[in-house]
Amino acid sequence: MAFSLTLASALVALSLAGLQAASLGLADLHLRRPAPAPQGPRPRISLIRPVCGRDPKDEATLGSSFTQDYPDYEILFCVAVPDDPAVPLVRQLIADHPGVPARLLVGDDRISGNPKLNNVAKGWEAASSDWIVMADSNLLLPPDYLSQLQAQFAPGVGMVSSPAVGSEPEGLPAHLECAYLNTHQARWQLVADQLGLGFAQGKSLFYRRDLVNAAGGLAVLGRDMAEDVASTRITRAAGLSVRLPPAPFPQPLGRRGWREVWQRQVRWAKVRRLGFPLLYALEILNGFVPFVLFAALGGMNPDVILACGVLWYAGEWWLAQRGDWPRGPQDVAMWILRDLLNPWLWLRGWIGKGFEWRGNAMHVEATVREVTVKDAPVPDAPVPDVPAKNAPVKDRG
Repeated sequence: MAFSLTLASALVALSLAGLQAASLGLADLHLRRPAPAPQGPRPRISLIRPVCGRDPKDEATLGSSFTQDYPDYEILFCVAVPDDPAVPLVRQLIADHPGVPARLLVGDDRISGNPKLNNVAKGWEAASSDWIVMADSNLLLPPDYLSQLQAQFAPGVGMVSSPAVGSEPEGLPAHLECAYLNTHQARWQLVADQLGLGFAQGKSLFYRRDLVNAAGGLAVLGRDMAEDVASTRITRAAGLSVRLPPAPFPQPLGRRGWREVWQRQVRWAKVRRLGFPLLYALEILNGFVPFVLFAALGGMNPDVILACGVLWYAGEWWLAQRGDWPRGPQDVAMWILRDLLNPWLWLRGWIGKGFEWRGNAMHVEATVREVTVKDAPVPDAPVPDVPAKNAPVKDRG
């Protein structure tokens, strides 16, 4: 019996090491995947950027909205209240770029218990295009951002999304956030897409309006704790897939606090657990700590375990180098700290059904609306034959 347990533990440890190596290789394949060239006419795109409060890098991230090389797009900045601290900056950016169609929309439409969704609702209604991008305010958009998203649409694709990768970290807490965002979360999302199992991540969501309308309208995205979980579900329910560009887009972090980083990870853990509980249950096997436990139970020599640890994190460094992500000594230290924290984070994800987001208390019973995904047919076309109509809309602020 003891021999069987030892052998089983050794096999699990070897399987975890193989999974780690395979995930690094698949993520690298995704990063090296050539971006498809745009095919046919490129439709007008409405870029919605929800804003709530100020972040240190806002001038750069929000300003990047105006430097897109896409031929026809508009920008809709959305804030819930007129005295939001970001309003003066947004107004100044709009004034500084008169050649780019942009508006600031103010108001809070309570279509769900999700504050971010309520904020973007007015932008969704005001959008002059049927092709809509929702990009978080703290995401830095490269000049080809819209072109990359639009190029991913093909027959069978219902929406395009992308994770963010942390950049410009200042201080160890910010490097810990990079450890979670980059070689951990982004890696597994790239792997899923490489295997044809792509799922949405709320930093970048690119839809055709008819997909969401066929599912019941924008309010349907409030049926889950996060709009990206709901977006994945309505896309798959329509028989379509979520697609990712080859490489994630940067999120400049600046300085972070330990508590801030931890609370954010707990929030995302709860969102994953509530959205996909079976997949979340397997997350306990992720990281170097489970490997060490099973390797020790399997009778592996401590020196061999140590050598495997060196190779384990060397693989992460290699992927970070391939993606041009932060990879200094402090990052390696934070990768190790992340893996040590992961079992506790996983447990915290199972506790409770609520969290706080930008000062808003969110609870699953209060957030999830009584909406259902309709089985209405969704057109399966990569781009329309003609650009989306540019109907006049009322400016809400």
